[in-house]
Amino acid sequence: MSHDTALLDANVLYPAPLRDVFLQLAVTDIFKAKWSAGIHREWMEALLRNEPERDRVALERTRDLMDRATRDSLVTGYEPLIPALSLPDPDDRHVLAAAIVGRCDVIVTQNLKDFPETALAPFHLEAQHLDAFLVI
Repeated sequence: MSHDTALLDANVLYPAPLRDVFLQLAVTDIFKAKWSAGIHREWMEALLRNEPERDRVALERTRDLMDRATRDSLVTGYEPLIPALSLPDPDDRHVLAAAIVGRCDVIVTQNLKDFPETALAPFHLEAQHLDAFLVI
């Protein structure tokens, strides 16, 4: 993990085991984790859609605990940037906007194709697969 500040995409936070690994590393200051309310909403809605028996209140509690456990993790004020950004999937622009406002070095994701180098380079960002990010 050569990057100091990483924005975690919803697909990294969706599976509880991955979320736990990344949070454990973040709370021990191995790296600075960042996310946004939009990213929280995305992973939580996907989980509720795929596992409707899940309790929304329990997921909201998880979200709140994540925000409290990690220092300065919640990126706010990114929404005005979204319309000006261009990505292959327009629904991912909120992720890039949060990474820019959060002054991140990298976006950790399982969907590298959604964050091409040409779109990220002007912001001095790169996308990295979670496996590559975790390699020390």
